[in-house]
Amino acid sequence: MTTSEQLFARAVNVIPGGVNSPVRAFGSVGLTPRMIASADGAHMTDEDGNVYLDFVGSWGPMILGHNHPAVREAVIRACEEGLSFGAATKREVEMAELVCGNVPNIDMVRMVNSGTEAVMSAIRAARGYTGRDKIVKFMGCYHGHSDALLVQAGSGVMTAGIPDSAGVPKGCTLDTLSAIYNDEASVQRLFDEFPDEIAAVIVEPVGANMGVVPPKEGFLEALRAMCTKYNAVLIFDEVITGFRLSFGGAQEYYGVDADLVTYGKIIGAGMPVGAYGGKREIMENVAPLGPVYQAGTLSGNPVAMAAGLAQLTVLHEQPKLYDELNAKGDWFFGEVSKIAEKGKIPAMVNSCGSLGCLFFTDIAVTDYESAKTSDTEAFAAYFRYMLDHGVYLAPAQFEAMFLSVAHTREDLIGVLELMRAYFAGE
Repeated sequence: MTTSEQLFARAVNVIPGGVNSPVRAFGSVGLTPRMIASADGAHMTDEDGNVYLDFVGSWGPMILGHNHPAVREAVIRACEEGLSFGAATKREVEMAELVCGNVPNIDMVRMVNSGTEAVMSAIRAARGYTGRDKIVKFMGCYHGHSDALLVQAGSGVMTAGIPDSAGVPKGCTLDTLSAIYNDEASVQRLFDEFPDEIAAVIVEPVGANMGVVPPKEGFLEALRAMCTKYNAVLIFDEVITGFRLSFGGAQEYYGVDADLVTYGKIIGAGMPVGAYGGKREIMENVAPLGPVYQAGTLSGNPVAMAAGLAQLTVLHEQPKLYDELNAKGDWFFGEVSKIAEKGKIPAMVNSCGSLGCLFFTDIAVTDYESAKTSDTEAFAAYFRYMLDHGVYLAPAQFEAMFLSVAHTREDLIGVLELMRAYFAGE
């Protein structure tokens, strides 16, 4: 038995399922999780000494690669000054100024501790601002595990066999309306039915929790126009896309303005950080300035702020990193698509910059229903092959691959060779 297997055998006795987040479970691929001991650059090492080329990147935060010197040194310095104060700090101000000064439509921002908390708080702010209750979300878009949003969600829910979630009272989702991603007509129907009751439309501008599903041309623009017409708040959930597609996130990348935006992952550089921000007239409703209450003991934690600020500073000061990373993604996923087209196994590739997904289906994936046509057993076989050859992918069909600055062309050529052999049946 390997060290990872021994540790997992201990874990299942004291942690539900042996993992602290369902997406870390390897059950859907027929394995036990690898217990990771360390990571550096584009590679991770498990407790047995196996080294993997990592395409998870802590589920997105590690855009500069693991253990980046600027982030590591900032965290060490912050730790020497104290781990938590429960009081206002200079780094909070610097972080907010950097975000508000460089991201479209962000006049004010509130730091929180996770993407789930950011989304929950943004929804509350939108309801408080509009005085309305209903929200529109899209099937297959995951916005964290708060009660009102666990309705036809994506991410681990799609492979865990939990269509929504036990423990969520029916009353919590009565005001949650579901629409079809990439289908603006489905949203218009909801506005036709509830023209004066919808507080907000929340969307992943690039679907990244049902695999990667980019928006079709005009989709985001249509959402913007409808929210403006009906005086609803447009919320971009940029927990994944924020600071990844560009420093200004999907708003800048697609040129579409949101009213509120939620962040996580990259903004914390691997620390548990989230944020929500947006237009001043909405954010001024948040306590202590306004009547929408939201608080957090560890929000703006000085160590977490140091990590996030260090990473965002590198990204802001070196904008060419985005051009290079997006070009790397376009090239790599383009090559993967060519391999899939010529291979013996049905597969489709979706990508957007440094985000991508290989779906084991023979139809184009544009929404939740088409994503679900994927053959999860075929993915599991592919996952096991890649893991055996030193490539660490998300252990579920409906998750993204994340490229980082640390992935070299040589790294990716090696992966393409493995894929070529696999899809050729060698």
